[in-house]
Amino acid sequence: MKRPRLIALSERAKLDPFIVATGVASPRDQRDLMERPFFSLAKAKRVTPILYKAGDVEVEVFALAEHGMATIWDADVLIWAAGQIVEAENIGLKTSRFLRFTPYQLLTAIGRDTGAREYKLLKGALTRLQSTAIRTTIRQGEHWRRHQFSWINEWEECTTHDGRTEGMEFVLPDWFYRGVIDRSLVLAIDPAYFRLTGGIERWLYRVARKHAGRQINGWIFEIAHLHVKSGSLARVSDFAFDLRRIVRRQPLPGYHLRIDRDGPRELLRILPATRPKCPVDDAVEPLGTSGAMAIGISGASTSGFRAHGSQPTLWPETTVPGLNVESNKESNFLSGSGDVESTSAEQHPDNRGHPCDVQTCEFPASIGDNS
Repeated sequence: MKRPRLIALSERAKLDPFIVATGVASPRDQRDLMERPFFSLAKAKRVTPILYKAGDVEVEVFALAEHGMATIWDADVLIWAAGQIVEAENIGLKTSRFLRFTPYQLLTAIGRDTGAREYKLLKGALTRLQSTAIRTTIRQGEHWRRHQFSWINEWEECTTHDGRTEGMEFVLPDWFYRGVIDRSLVLAIDPAYFRLTGGIERWLYRVARKHAGRQINGWIFEIAHLHVKSGSLARVSDFAFDLRRIVRRQPLPGYHLRIDRDGPRELLRILPATRPKCPVDDAVEPLGTSGAMAIGISGASTSGFRAHGSQPTLWPETTVPGLNVESNKESNFLSGSGDVESTSAEQHPDNRGHPCDVQTCEFPASIGDNS
């Protein structure tokens, strides 16, 4: 007699859906993702894993050969999702890891076209986000040391008889969702970020936003250290060459970049492009080297929902239910008084220069590319 086969229920069957029925939401980024190597910086398929260690923080990223690793462009999906979750909670709406939306909503919010090609690319991004495996010690409790997940647990599209995609849904991992609903772990980012075309400059903007914020004195990194933090497959010399080209172009919205030297060391200084319109970040003290090392690094004003009409939805439950009741230790240099101070590799001082509260200090609409 055959044993009955156990059928695993979809995770979506256990979660209440968060139906995205809004206009534009301010993009938000999750702090833990902003300066550690979680994504490939190249558009070409990458299957070489990222293995990063700095102090007690470890990040390991693995890709399936069939699809390749999730890229920093694929991460736009997560930035969009974080923005939608924060906006909903700002006005007292219940959110969930289970998101329902239309591709049009997502693509227009991240500055993409809405043709057939873009829909196909979106499905490719969702596939890579689901098939990429992440293992990390970040935000673990006293007894649990590693958490393993994919950026999307599962996703599905709703299509018409002629193959046209009308709706989508996906489930975010608990690790990411908890990092979004904890407001201390989320930062607003400039919408001009989506117009950055290079993988390194996109990653560099997120580093700038996380560390320099709106501090008048900005932040300083040793370029060799940045290379380790990026997870780039490029050689250090090629990575440094790319950074110099970015410095010449000055593409980062809201930030000015400068190359400095301290003896044989080449440093990148990141400064706010304009004086902050709100109180600047807390004063910070110079930081020294963090002892970050690769363990096989792969190769060298709350806006609320805007006054937009409701978006079309395939789902009948269009109302959203009611109210839903870190310090960085890896950056190696900080611009305090203007001098660079190096300390021993065993020290891991805290970053006390937290950026402005995302609820009280938004990026002005006038900020654009500083090219």
